[in-house]
Amino acid sequence: MAIKKQYLKSKPVCKVTFTVPAEEANKVAVVGDFNNWNPKGSMLKKLKNGTFKGTFDLPKENTYEFRYLVDGAYINDEAADRYQWNDYAGTENAVLEL
Repeated sequence: MAIKKQYLKSKPVCKVTFTVPAEEANKVAVVGDFNNWNPKGSMLKKLKNGTFKGTFDLPKENTYEFRYLVDGAYINDEAADRYQWNDYAGTENAVLEL
């Protein structure tokens, strides 16, 4: 898994590219604070090599909790900036700091 951040000089946003190697998966979405944990509109595209990838414009100078939803199962990204316990979910979420 990988997270690439590209800060834009012209706008107060950061282009964040999420990459998830999941050859056996049918669907992968990134869900988090930035989309109310809703996979609709945050599906990653499956590439020919079996990797899922997607780029999203997120407001910078913010911190977001997020996870990947891979065929209905939540997983964290080991490339996250850090992890944070979430009482509501009863687990640790990955954290993205922009």
